[in-house]
Amino acid sequence: MPSSFSITDTGRKRKNNQDYVFTSDIAMGPLPNLYIVADGMGGHNAGEYASRYTVDTVAANIVQSQETNASRALDLALKEANRGLQEEGAANPAMYGMGTTFVAASVSGSRLLAANVGDSRLYVLHAPSRIRQVTVDHSYVEELIQAGKVDRETARTLPNRNIITRAVGAEQELVVDFYREDLLDGDILLLCSDGLTNMLTDDRIAQIVFENRSLETAADRLLYEANMAGGQDNISVVLVNPFDTGRWPK
Repeated sequence: MPSSFSITDTGRKRKNNQDYVFTSDIAMGPLPNLYIVADGMGGHNAGEYASRYTVDTVAANIVQSQETNASRALDLALKEANRGLQEEGAANPAMYGMGTTFVAASVSGSRLLAANVGDSRLYVLHAPSRIRQVTVDHSYVEELIQAGKVDRETARTLPNRNIITRAVGAEQELVVDFYREDLLDGDILLLCSDGLTNMLTDDRIAQIVFENRSLETAADRLLYEANMAGGQDNISVVLVNPFDTGRWPK
């Protein structure tokens, strides 16, 4: 059975935390486990509502799902959350325009299923220092990168790097991207909001994870260093050891 640890923090500049995280190492409906990070957006408390509502709606729908196909169940659950946010936004002016990113992972044996909307990310890390982003951001800067107009290092400093092009609650017809791949013994999964990745490079993230000898100490250190680097946004980290053999990857 996988093991996981999650942590979320307001950061040093924000007054409230619009991120929301969820972890279940045990089965939920057709999914053998489920790990989620959501990063809400919207005025007043709308961002907090959007992320929490989306995660809670997805989790509840997954548990009750009669679908045997895991990705289909997750897709339907996300679309239900999207409809709910749109209805609330239409009925309540204070909530109009709210939305949230969403990234999720589930592991069955060595097989990874992931889903994303927006720019919260899933990485696979492998000792001693490898890190690879699995998901593709739905963001303005990612479109510039894909078009060859900027490189990734330059994109980290662009003033409009936080503009996303897809969000749960902001789409009439929500499109969810799914990813499937095989994991290797020793892989570690990281799900995170951009409050982490805007503060720390991928290489530094990998270094921190493998310098620490447990999911909890690694997550705590990631949060600490993101705050020390400025803590410009809410920071959320979910670390998952898909093959919890009782030993830390070397």
